[in-house]
Parts: sequence; structure tokens; C-alpha cells
Amino acid sequence: MVWNESRKRKWRGCNSRLFCYSMRVPDPSLLILIPAYNEERRIEPVLRDYAQFFRQNYSGKFQIVVVLNGCTDNTLGVVQKVAAEFPVIRADEFREPIGKGGALIEGLKLASQGELIGYVDADGATPPKSLFDLTRHISEADCIVGSRWLPESVLHQAQTTTRRFFSRGFHFIVEVLFLMRIKDTQCPCKLMRREVVEKIHSTLCIADLAFDVNLLVSVKRAGFKILEVPIEWTDKAGSKVTSSLFRSSLAMFLSVWRIRLIYWPWIYKLLRPLRPLEGWIYKKLRAPQPLSSQVQSPKTKDM
Repeated sequence: MVWNESRKRKWRGCNSRLFCYSMRVPDPSLLILIPAYNEERRIEPVLRDYAQFFRQNYSGKFQIVVVLNGCTDNTLGVVQKVAAEFPVIRADEFREPIGKGGALIEGLKLASQGELIGYVDADGATPPKSLFDLTRHISEADCIVGSRWLPESVLHQAQTTTRRFFSRGFHFIVEVLFLMRIKDTQCPCKLMRREVVEKIHSTLCIADLAFDVNLLVSVKRAGFKILEVPIEWTDKAGSKVTSSLFRSSLAMFLSVWRIRLIYWPWIYKLLRPLRPLEGWIYKKLRAPQPLSSQVQSPKTKDM
């Protein structure tokens, strides 16, 4: 909050446009995380759009870190190609699959490199302006959540009926279990202050697509303020969620129950003997298991 109050004090005394511009405080430094799994066909224009937009519109320092999650295609080569043109981009590569949530947990370890930390998906469903708009609300809360389900949200291509059904069903379960009062926990467009990430990082353990619930529950329980704002969104063809919707939904349902049980420690301890069964179910669902220890250190690629 220090940088925001400083900015307010400086602008309060401005009497002319020229004087105000000369005293303008740069935007806080920003770290943008993009988890990626086999995205060689889609990630190049996304990286270019984000790098160009923030270079033109964001007055503070920013960097874009692509966290490669067990990619078996040429995603790394594509990232390196774009990074040669935009030095603000770099890749952290994990050779073995660690899940989207696992990739974000690893990426959030870099929180010290930015005053603000945000993340978006690699498919370009969220345009750079949507993440940029979240930075304009950071003075209002500690964690800003983009939402596709607010009346003011702009959906250029809505989700399919089936995916919308599963999405709303999952939202109902999350609301019953956690009373989050958030309409869209799963939108992959979020922004947090550094201190939020540093405070809650040790509580993050869900490596699959239910990671967002893990994150938001941790933020709320730590006493930070969460603000949900409308965003612009385009559902993209070829989504990995849509192609394995039923399997992904089962894994996410299992994960949210695990999060709930973590905060019921007496029951959590009683169910400890069932851990092998839990691991077997995750394996059958081809979903990354929750983390019980720190994931391998990434090999950082210098661009």
C-alpha cells in the first residue's frame, strides 16, 4: 500500500498538467506468469500481444515468465524465438509434468521479482487489456479476480453449454464448501500484491485445475481483501479442459474436497490411511497429485 499512498500524495498537490506529469509515479513492477503445456501452436501471438501491449501502456517494469509444464512439443523453442525480440520474456522449464497448478506454484516462488504478480492462460482467452485493467484496481484490494460471470463482463465467444453446466456445478460445490462469495473462481486472470503471495505460498498444494480455489481460500483465510471485476473473454477452440472435461471435473472435485479437509484437521488425520487410494484415483484420472513436498527446481532458460 506504500506506493499507492505515495502516488496519491504527489498527485494531490498538482496544479498544472506539466507539473503533474513530471511528478508521475511509475506503475509498480509487474510479474506475469503464463503456465504452458504443449502450446507451440498458440502461444507465440499471445506472448507478442502481451509484450507489445504492456510495453506501450504500462509505465512500470514488467516481465513475462512462461512456466513450461512437461512440454513434449516445441513450446520452449517458440518462447525463445519471441524472447529474442522481447527480452522481458523468459521461460522456466520443468521436464516432467507438474500440472497447471504445480506450474503456478513454482512460478509464484518468483514473487520477489515484482510488486504485483498476475497470471493468465497461454491460449489467449484473456486479452492483455484485461490483465492491465486488473492493475488499475489494485488500490481497492489485495487480490483482484477477473470474472466472466458478472453482468459487465464481455464474452466474445461463450463456453459451450456442456462446459458451462460443469462450470456452474463446480461453482455451486465450491460455494457450499467455502462460502467464497465469488462468482468465478476459475477464471485464469488474477492479480495479487507480492505480500499476499509471500504470505500464502506455503499453503498452496493443488497441482490441477482446482489450484485457483486453493489460492483464493488461502487468500481469504489469511485476511486479505479480494475484489472480483468484469473482464473481456473469448473461449478458445482446442481447450485442454474441454477435451477432457469429465475427467478434469472429477479431479477438481476430489481436489476441492481435499482443500476442505485440510481445514478440518481432525478428519484429515483420520483419513490418512486412504492416501494411497487417493493417489491411485488421481493416477487413473491422469491428473497431477497434490503436492506433499517442494517440486523440482526449474531450469531457467536465459534468452
